[in-house]
Amino acid sequence: MGSKERLVSFVRKTEQATIVRVIRSGLVNMIPILIIGAFALVINQFPIQGYQDFITTFLNGFIAKLSDFVNKATFGVLSVYMTYSISRSYMKLKADDKSVHGGAVFAALSSFFILAGVYLTTDNGAWETSFSIANMGPKSMFLALITGIGASALYLVLDKFFRTRKRYIFTGGADREFNRMLATLFPIAIVVVVFAFVNLSVIAVFGVDSFRSLLIEAFDSFFSILPDGFFKGFMFVLLSSTLWFFGIHGSDTLESVMEKTFTVHLAENQIAPTHVLTKEFFDCFVLMGGCGAAICLLIAILIFSKSRARKGLGYTAALPMIFNINELMVFGLPIILNPIMLIPFLLTPLVCYSAAYLAIYAGIVPMITHEVVWTTPVVLGGLTATGSFAGALLQVFNIAVGVLIYFPFVRLLDRQSEESMKRNYAEFMDYFRANEAALASVKITTLGNIYEDFAKSLCADIKHRLRDKIVLAYQPQYDYEGKCIGVEALLRYNHHLHGVLYPPLVVKLAEEGGFLPEMEEAVMLKAIADREKVAAKFGKDAVISVNVTGTTVITPRFLQFCKDLDEKENVKGLHLCIEVTEQAALSFSEESIAALKTLREMGFTLAIDDFSMGQTSINYLKDSLFDEIKLDGSLVKGLSTHENCRQIISSITQLASTLKLTVLAEFVETQEQRAVLHEIGCDCYQGYLYSPAVFLK
Repeated sequence: MGSKERLVSFVRKTEQATIVRVIRSGLVNMIPILIIGAFALVINQFPIQGYQDFITTFLNGFIAKLSDFVNKATFGVLSVYMTYSISRSYMKLKADDKSVHGGAVFAALSSFFILAGVYLTTDNGAWETSFSIANMGPKSMFLALITGIGASALYLVLDKFFRTRKRYIFTGGADREFNRMLATLFPIAIVVVVFAFVNLSVIAVFGVDSFRSLLIEAFDSFFSILPDGFFKGFMFVLLSSTLWFFGIHGSDTLESVMEKTFTVHLAENQIAPTHVLTKEFFDCFVLMGGCGAAICLLIAILIFSKSRARKGLGYTAALPMIFNINELMVFGLPIILNPIMLIPFLLTPLVCYSAAYLAIYAGIVPMITHEVVWTTPVVLGGLTATGSFAGALLQVFNIAVGVLIYFPFVRLLDRQSEESMKRNYAEFMDYFRANEAALASVKITTLGNIYEDFAKSLCADIKHRLRDKIVLAYQPQYDYEGKCIGVEALLRYNHHLHGVLYPPLVVKLAEEGGFLPEMEEAVMLKAIADREKVAAKFGKDAVISVNVTGTTVITPRFLQFCKDLDEKENVKGLHLCIEVTEQAALSFSEESIAALKTLREMGFTLAIDDFSMGQTSINYLKDSLFDEIKLDGSLVKGLSTHENCRQIISSITQLASTLKLTVLAEFVETQEQRAVLHEIGCDCYQGYLYSPAVFLK
């Protein structure tokens, strides 16, 4: 196995890991909150003094207050949302019974608040608990991951334990919903007690005021023993990026290190510029677009990625990232626990750090002597911090290098996504074909199982590139003498990744997606565009039959479409036949009959698809609206095994002869079938005996 295959195998195994699947699903579910919070933060932190003066004074600061409310309600409690979302995703993946999901979420949230709280000892020795909103935002993402997964997993174990022993409390007279929620009491209580015990143990053993503080103090101690200079800054960038990759807010966790080690250097530089490393150094030349020098990733995605979804994320995240707010990209891609993005996410900021350090140390770029707000966009930030265009050029250089580093990994991410989608498509098609009959009356885009999301994604793909991806295959129709009398235009959708899709699936997704009429119109336009090719191959008098569902053919939209078509193309000269499928959906109201008559008057011929002796089919004959009936394929297939099929077809041909209707048999595959059909009065055929469906060049 080569290195590429080993990497693909590792990525695939990582993707299937429960923790990775849970975190990715949880983060994706948070995207609406992230978008709202990111734009609220941009409005609130836009780094132009005139703008800030305006929003803080206009209508008594209404804009500033409004954006601040939204920011605090989204980013301000981001870790609370994450705990909920991660817990919900875990239970959706692992729990068989949906009724236990709510209990797990409550257990996870309670555990999060326990770990996020700050516990202080007062002068009289008592404990005082503080729940600051500062501990509920992005700073506590790691706690959200721990409690979202850990508390939910423990809850699930406890729930199963009590279920097997039937130790649930049921109160007399209480309704079912009350009893169900009461059953979660013991699992929630035990989970909360366990996390409270862990938190108290950490506080007692390590002498910190919270679980989160333990990490912060450990890193403070580590950096205090490192010598000042290049290596300390290098380790700071490496550790901050690594923490972010594992879901820990690196900037916050190392905030104390930044304040004690680097922030103080700016004031000293303003007196005598001697320090390369300041807070502004990291903000302007390393954290461009946020952690991981993410502005480089954004540019690489927008320029090089072939994924429509990934580009869409990039366009959405672009504005916040200009102001170094990159949570939407970090969570939405996601970068957290994404093995493909580990190397560039760590390497890019380290390369940018090294290049900037050497440029300033060598005097190519002046020392940083000016304070810069962290939301200042690139170029402007470098210019302001150094007071020189050299600073802006250094940022541009770092961005260019960063884009080159991210480029191959963005392409690798595209390839990995394509391979994953191909596997998912193969599994989905096996499921769809195996259950096609049962799924006929079920919406596959709302299945509620693992195939639902893929069906939705495929439906969106088809709708997005409907007209330019539709191709038609034509199956010829012959009379008994061997003359080609027409062709049936058969829909094929050529997906950019999966190739030609299974036609019944395309029709079903179009129906569920609400764009079936648009697709049927596109098929008719494509058939008309192919008119000359059809005439060249099958003869100028060959009629082109196009399938239209009974729900569409009588609608005002379709009728207007045909009228517009008639004005442009003169339908009578096009030799077009409309085959009505799904006959049960076609009503017999006065409006419907009038619509069909109008279509015939324009010059369309009308055919009934899959005709049998059922009441639905017979009803179509009484008003003399149709010119042709196509036999139900099951009747033709059953000719050799069921005598009744022969009798039914004979009755249909006799009835059609009386009504002066043409009868055409599909699925004619043998000379014997054709001979029997001719004997009982059917002289028009379509099937593999003559030709499969062919594509025209």
